[in-house]
Amino acid sequence: MINTDAEGRLVLADTLCYARSLGLTRLVDVATLTGAIVVTLGKACTGMMGNSSKLAREVGAAGERSGERFWELPMLEDYRDLIRSDVADMKNSGGRQAGSITAAMLLREFAEDVDWVHLDIAGTSTASSSKGHLVKGATGVPTRTLAQLAINLANGN
Repeated sequence: MINTDAEGRLVLADTLCYARSLGLTRLVDVATLTGAIVVTLGKACTGMMGNSSKLAREVGAAGERSGERFWELPMLEDYRDLIRSDVADMKNSGGRQAGSITAAMLLREFAEDVDWVHLDIAGTSTASSSKGHLVKGATGVPTRTLAQLAINLANGN
């Protein structure tokens, strides 16, 4: 571990492994993972990253239907170098550069070949004032989207 403030991604890595061991084939994890996502997107939308463009489109469509907004960030292989380690398989933080993406790159290693999307809600988990369906305080983002996604998947959409 290179950054003791990046322990949440290690817990998420464990949960992704556990979910895979249960035989799950689609995974969506949600966390207030990085302050870097607030720098990147502000509070206007949730950062989305993953290894499955199909699942990302499904999450995005569910978000659109539920009134929650997402922006997919690139998971380019160039970013993998930022989490390489000289003494371990990888390090848990790539530093300031592309901080949200490198956190997701670490998680992607534990999702392996299962369709996976990560939602970084650090910016959208709270609101400083009421607007639309969001009230001041904890927003509940992305609960509406996840419920809609479950409905869409159950209906074969």
